[in-house]
Amino acid sequence: MPTPTAREVFARNLRRVRRLKDMTQEKLALEAEVPRAYVSRVERASINISIDNADALARAVGVPLKDLVDPDKFQGLDEH
Repeated sequence: MPTPTAREVFARNLRRVRRLKDMTQEKLALEAEVPRAYVSRVERASINISIDNADALARAVGVPLKDLVDPDKFQGLDEH
């Protein structure tokens, strides 16, 4: 299995944290002041986002940005 890219790690961790905090994509989008469709694309790792938007999303879910790019962080969390 290839090592995930930073974009893929960010996407996976953002989705896991958002779900852990019982936030919808809509709520996250409102908090980060970005469109909901944008959040969906970020969580699917289909777009390359700016550091400013990454920071806004991290703040909106209440975790440090560095945690969202740490491949080992949130590893044990269930993704259902």
